[in-house]
Amino acid sequence: MSSHARWLIVIVILSAFCLWVASPPQFKGVQTEACAAAASDPLANLKCSENLEVDLNGDGVYEFVLNITQSLGLDLVGGLRVLLQADIAAENFSPDDLGETANNVSRRVNALGLTEATVQVQGRDRILVELPGVRDPEQAIATIQQTALLEFVDFGGLANQVRSLVGLEIVTSEQVALRQNTVLAEGEADPLAQRRAHPVSGLPFRTVMTGAGLQAASAVLSPPQGTGGPEWMINFEIKEEYQGIFGGFTRERIGEPMAIVLDGEVLSAPIIQAELSTGGVITGQFTEEEANTLALQLRSGALPIPLRIESTQEVGATLGQESVRLSVQAGVIGVIVVLAFMLIYYRLPGFAADLALIVFILLNIAVFKLLPVTLTLPAITGFLISIGTAVDGNILIFERIKEELRAGLPLDAALRAGFDRAWTSIRDSNLSTIIICGILFMFGQTPGASIVAGFAVTLAIGLVLNLFTAVIVTRTFLYALVSVFRATISQNRALLGA
Repeated sequence: MSSHARWLIVIVILSAFCLWVASPPQFKGVQTEACAAAASDPLANLKCSENLEVDLNGDGVYEFVLNITQSLGLDLVGGLRVLLQADIAAENFSPDDLGETANNVSRRVNALGLTEATVQVQGRDRILVELPGVRDPEQAIATIQQTALLEFVDFGGLANQVRSLVGLEIVTSEQVALRQNTVLAEGEADPLAQRRAHPVSGLPFRTVMTGAGLQAASAVLSPPQGTGGPEWMINFEIKEEYQGIFGGFTRERIGEPMAIVLDGEVLSAPIIQAELSTGGVITGQFTEEEANTLALQLRSGALPIPLRIESTQEVGATLGQESVRLSVQAGVIGVIVVLAFMLIYYRLPGFAADLALIVFILLNIAVFKLLPVTLTLPAITGFLISIGTAVDGNILIFERIKEELRAGLPLDAALRAGFDRAWTSIRDSNLSTIIICGILFMFGQTPGASIVAGFAVTLAIGLVLNLFTAVIVTRTFLYALVSVFRATISQNRALLGA
């Protein structure tokens, strides 16, 4: 089997996969334990959040449904834009701390079902969160505000007062340390002033470990014990570098309560049953919803930097459904015109280019969904420009082939020379534009310029894929067509556009 035949098989399989991703079918499969849990608790396993097993027919039999959706930007579907401000002076944290804080915010909003959220660092001390399609701004803002300081706090000696402290706001040693670096606005009240201190000493409660020490946390249902039924609890794991601290504390405090505090509020205060060096179990007569919520807060509630809401803005869909429909329609018409031009002007090579262009479009759509890339109007524009660049590469190849034929080279030699000698021009032109895309992407990280980054990303993806389709795919299709119509071509060179 020749190399062109092998490439043809690869291209056909790849195209079929991209078409499947572009319009995903329902796929019935064997129910897994993880996704069975996710059917009742979508937050328990993020892996199943997009590929959920659901009871499609209402017969109690769950079927696996692949759901690959395209992320759309604020200008297409509307939503909410939230600007978060670091609540401590910028000189007291590093850019890495701000980046890790943005990652934690992203995990929180995505885990709550906001899978198209965009979280971006803005400047030295701000984080911009864009939530396309959000219809309940108050809930979204509350979710982001909850993403703050998580602490494991020493409640030793307070076993009789635990119930009265759960749900209240307390002041801890970690909060006091952070407060020393916080810059309060003029007239702003100290948030720690109204929180409760230790009822015996009057000092702040001691923070044993913050959420930065957590490796993982998940809600699980315990097996029935005795006459009692199963209970919901939380399994958690500790990072290796924190195991000595946490293990030593829990070893010395067996039988004493330890509080789990988020944003200063006591979420629960379970009794320490054994040494917890690598992790353990949190119990507290939780309901299923409470256990899942607490597990989520433990997984992604800790932020290296405390944040406050600087501003919020509800954004309407600036294009609207009718404008989106017209934009898509215009794009389809443009592609059809390009396909027709290539076929009419270049004949058989043009037909090969048309097939390669269809593969190119399918590849782009699949990549946009699988990464995923959030599509905004500028991002769509970048994609359409990349289609023009893909056609431009084919034109360079075909014109070179025509020159070689006019110079008297045999057909096979002319095809080979056309692709080989046009390759350097295609490579250099695409690489130079990719460099420009990189510069645009960097400028797109500055406040107010995020739409530039979307344009740069889709254009760069198209240019990279064009290096594959304009040479490998077009070459494979053209050689296949020539092998089928070689006798006809030898009698009529006009089929090659020459």
